[in-house]
Amino acid sequence: MNKQAYFQKTGRRKTAIAQVRLLAKGSGAIIVNGTPYEERFPRVAHREIIKKPLLLTDTLGKYNVTVKVEGGGVTGQAGAIAHGIARALVEVDASLKPALRQNKMLTRDSRVKERKKPGLKRARKAPQYTKR
Repeated sequence: MNKQAYFQKTGRRKTAIAQVRLLAKGSGAIIVNGTPYEERFPRVAHREIIKKPLLLTDTLGKYNVTVKVEGGGVTGQAGAIAHGIARALVEVDASLKPALRQNKMLTRDSRVKERKKPGLKRARKAPQYTKR
């Protein structure tokens, strides 16, 4: 286990990018863009996504997490934060990697919105067919 003041990693999901700092000494506070994550993410599902890597590794109260996140929507930002936390935890302690890898926390979710195609209304939706 490394003895640094903090560990910084980047997490990504859709178009959201989260720069995560894991502070070695802490009470378990998670600060997102200067506000507590409970205020920034009012939905419980998004909070669970953010806490998942910390719960999987039993490190929920050990580190303070500060995050700078931009781009995307609320769900994408929550996923990006979780990805960044998971990467930072592996940098702190490499023995946590198998548990995080098994729960797909270290794999970047590459699914992004498909572009609109010419002649169609959206990426795949075609205009309604009219017989006459």
